[in-house]
Amino acid sequence: MESNDTNTLIQSSKGDGTIQRTMLREVIRQRIVERILDGTYMPGTRLVESAIAREFGTSQGPVREALRDLAGMRFIESEPHRGSRVREVSLAELVQVYPVRAALEEVAGREAASRMSEETIGSLSSELEEMHRAAESGDAHTQLVHDVRFHQIIVEASGNQILIEMWNSLRVEARTLISAIKSGSDLKLIAEMHRPILHGLQIGDGEVAGREMRQHIEFFGDLVARVSKTV
Repeated sequence: MESNDTNTLIQSSKGDGTIQRTMLREVIRQRIVERILDGTYMPGTRLVESAIAREFGTSQGPVREALRDLAGMRFIESEPHRGSRVREVSLAELVQVYPVRAALEEVAGREAASRMSEETIGSLSSELEEMHRAAESGDAHTQLVHDVRFHQIIVEASGNQILIEMWNSLRVEARTLISAIKSGSDLKLIAEMHRPILHGLQIGDGEVAGREMRQHIEFFGDLVARVSKTV
């Protein structure tokens, strides 16, 4: 069953224009990822564009775009005349993302530190508070949404457009969620590990912020790597 928040997004996404179409594409993509993670869509499940379009009350265009995104993220595989099917997402694949992400976010932290405004620091503090609130209630999905947004704010604050595009191409939001679920991560620990990053940015120390960003990502990558060796 769709959540109330998802229903609201779907309703607000209907209409003409690129913005509405993009929003609906993201809603559909998110719901399919959630279903893959909770086992509703098992590996090998065929995803039929027309059926998904009917469910969301839209044309097949946004569905096709969402499936294309998911193929690029390697959640599904598409073959001519055979359609799209869910593929197994291995921990070994996830492990490969972390060294790349760590390098990018180290640069982002260094560059963003000198560009912090009170508003940006406030936004980061709010995301950290929301991470802790979600962790307290055991809400992994909500906690990790705020986790990713925290990192995204820093990456965008770096002002480095190439870095931003590369970071976005990693599809961090979905991979972070999958990694946390598969590794059984401690949500409270994940939230608290963002505090040294915030401190480095608050004092405007790029070396501290960059180092903490890198160590944070490497810690999580090492955790996923250890789990991958036991399965």
